[in-house]
Amino acid sequence: MIANARANILDCRFDRITLAQTVEHCMEFCRQPRSSHTIVTINSAGLVMMRDDETFRRACMSGDLVVADGVPVLWAGRLLGEPLPGRVAGVDLMAALLSAAARQGLRVYFLGAKPEIIDALVVRCREQYPGLVVAGARDGYFDRAESDAVVAHIRDAQADILFIGMPSPFKEVWAQAYKRALETPVIIGVGGSFDVLTGHVKRAPPWMQKSGLEWSWRLLMEPRKMWRRYLVGNSRFIFMLLRALLQRRFRAGARYSAP
Repeated sequence: MIANARANILDCRFDRITLAQTVEHCMEFCRQPRSSHTIVTINSAGLVMMRDDETFRRACMSGDLVVADGVPVLWAGRLLGEPLPGRVAGVDLMAALLSAAARQGLRVYFLGAKPEIIDALVVRCREQYPGLVVAGARDGYFDRAESDAVVAHIRDAQADILFIGMPSPFKEVWAQAYKRALETPVIIGVGGSFDVLTGHVKRAPPWMQKSGLEWSWRLLMEPRKMWRRYLVGNSRFIFMLLRALLQRRFRAGARYSAP
């Protein structure tokens, strides 16, 4: 596999790859001798969270692939001189991986969400993706004491791809902690994608996704759940970006004035 060029955006390393290239990398991981790889999707909220949570930051930076899930991250990359080829949204990546896995007869496992959501997801995937093998599924309501049993069940299912539909920072930290024990070629946290793909949560219109306003749609849909994350988090993200731009300009000025 050819090594990816990487961008450093607000102290986070991103792979400069498209959605299609990410899927191809994942399929390659599935074709290789069996070992675990984690794919991490990071948006602006994740970049803010990394400043506050060192365990989360280490888990993200340990990912085999780290991709940008959010238009604001793309904007930041361009402004900082670290452009990325495009957004790799978790829900889009999950749908693309399901389609590719179905074509190749791969085995998938779903972990997370409420019992009724996970049941609906299994039914929907079996209908929509002929050839896909659902190796197993379970809801996300378990405590840390049960993690070893959950890991053993996933490992015994011999899944090729594990989708973790749980929030950050849990999904990234949990995946990294049990990466070796899972023995699953592709492990990816997809947040609320299970709810979206089953129709329980409506996604923002395409124009809002492309313009970077998807966060406002989610805030409108779930104000009590999302207000702090987006209003406070977005303000901190803007501050972080402005500070990085000033530091970049200062360094450029220092280089220019050096004898």
